[in-house]
Amino acid sequence: MNPYLAKLQPYPFEKLASLKQGITPPADKPHIALSIGEPQHPTPALICDALIAHLQGLGSYPATKGIAPLRQAIAEWLCVRFHMSSGSVDAEVNVLPVNGTREALFSFAQCVVDPGPKPLVAMPNPFYQIYEGAAFLAGAEPYFLNTLDENGFLPDFDAVPDEVWARCQLLYICSPGNPTGAVINEARLRHLIELGQRFDFVIASDECYSELYADEANPPPGLLQAAHAMGNTGFKRCVVFHSLSKRSNAPGLRSGFVAGDAAILEKFLLYRTYHGCALSLPVQHASLAAWSDEAHVIANRELYRQKFIAVTAMLGSVLEVEIPPGGFYLWPEVSRLGLDGETFARELFAAQNVTVLPGGYLSREAHGLNPGQRHVRMALVATLDECVDAAERIKQFCGACERFP
Repeated sequence: MNPYLAKLQPYPFEKLASLKQGITPPADKPHIALSIGEPQHPTPALICDALIAHLQGLGSYPATKGIAPLRQAIAEWLCVRFHMSSGSVDAEVNVLPVNGTREALFSFAQCVVDPGPKPLVAMPNPFYQIYEGAAFLAGAEPYFLNTLDENGFLPDFDAVPDEVWARCQLLYICSPGNPTGAVINEARLRHLIELGQRFDFVIASDECYSELYADEANPPPGLLQAAHAMGNTGFKRCVVFHSLSKRSNAPGLRSGFVAGDAAILEKFLLYRTYHGCALSLPVQHASLAAWSDEAHVIANRELYRQKFIAVTAMLGSVLEVEIPPGGFYLWPEVSRLGLDGETFARELFAAQNVTVLPGGYLSREAHGLNPGQRHVRMALVATLDECVDAAERIKQFCGACERFP
């Protein structure tokens, strides 16, 4: 067996299941899950209709590169969304459809990392656990960049020693961040691109939450946008990952794309041709419909805004919560209750039948601390009524806690 498999840690939801084992929550309170980031809003009809209309495509093998109309729609969407001139993204060489960002983020490391010179793969901490697993299976060592309140929950890239950057072959970033919702601004993205050029590493920007943001007039910038604005029109060393799961409430479609540096994508396409991960033709046509429509995305953002406004108003008296710039998570620190994230999650489930995710399950001990240990992640993916119900129960739990000041 591959010896690197032994380095993989249990997935956060395996740990959560073990934490809840043996607990019988109150039967008179329906369970509300705020633990997993699985969108619950209805999938738009235009996606379902396109999927059904092209079911005959199941009779053909799809090309790994994807159909040209889908790649063109993605290229045009990128240019409009990220304020790049028309044609800046070449659908022929800069875009590759993938089976959602999870699969692509993982396989990408296997493609770009050279395991010979003891490489590092840098990533935020807390983080999406796929980054860590991808690093291990590529024969690299993860290097964790703590995201702390005092830094706006963004990594302090300037604090990373040059010798670390010199060993770094791949940097994962996530903006808006999971679980904090923090957004990396364009100036900092440009700085990262300069670091990548100086130390010769690839930047993999996970932008799967980029279409969920608080201010309709101020969407989060993207890595390609920053590269284009600084004259890096070939997107050298820059690759972005986008998904329809959050943007379009289609997690089961397993559809997204990778875009950026043509030379890197040429090799990634070669890798994927052997990997055998082409999107079926019905899924590609459904994806084409999704990337060609913005009305459902605007409506989706409004639903999340309503939930954030309602829930933060209710929890503000017992927890320090505020609406994040992006994403659909709350990341409250619960240590003011005298509890760590794991204890908070266990006791909340036992008392109120509400499930949240301990922040420590999303982070690692690094540089003398575990930045997630004092937090929990709350995913506001349920309906507005369920989120309000959950907030009321969390408020009751916090108020009844003997350790609360």
